[in-house]
Amino acid sequence: MNLRVDSQKQMVMKRLLFIVMVVLIGVASQQLMSAQTPSATDEKRAPQPKKRGGIFTMYVVDPLARTMCFSDGKEGFAFVNKEWRNRCSDLGYILASNGSLVSGIEVNRVAAILDLGMPDELRRRYGFEDAQDGATGFASIHLNGNKIMILKQDLATPEYQPLPEGPKLFTELTPSATAPIKLGHIYLVRIADKKDTSFQQLVKLIVIAYRPEESVTLRWELL
Repeated sequence: MNLRVDSQKQMVMKRLLFIVMVVLIGVASQQLMSAQTPSATDEKRAPQPKKRGGIFTMYVVDPLARTMCFSDGKEGFAFVNKEWRNRCSDLGYILASNGSLVSGIEVNRVAAILDLGMPDELRRRYGFEDAQDGATGFASIHLNGNKIMILKQDLATPEYQPLPEGPKLFTELTPSATAPIKLGHIYLVRIADKKDTSFQQLVKLIVIAYRPEESVTLRWELL
């Protein structure tokens, strides 16, 4: 009788040990898979797509936001290890000429800035209809090959025409190119690099708010 009880106890113990081993193996496998699979935090740290446009305000006396970066639409300067450093300054706001935009300000960079005027001026100059307070004309400006295009006729299938001022962006490049800031004006900016011929940035922007000697707010978009 005692032998039978002891045998049953041994079988129960073996089953318990087997169950414990299975559970431990499962836990270890899950931990291994978790270590090999990127976590949600890791995914958030993955490189983000290049920003194509948005709204940004530059402040002439702010140590960081006195310039902006077209790659991510953020401040051009940063505080790093208690130091003030340039991060990526593609466009700046300076007080020269009663307030100007400046580009081509980094080492080896050259730029051109074209002031296309007010949206109504574009409409009259190029003959397209624009009933959206300038939105249609601004939206239509784009790059086609090596030509800057603008709306010609807004039909069921829109037609476009080359922007006559466009070639200046490719021929009249200088370091620290400037243009006076004017509320409501549309600008085109091109940045190139004297040593890296593959580098180019083409941007359209419109001044949507301006406080002289204080700040300028732009809507911008990469072409």
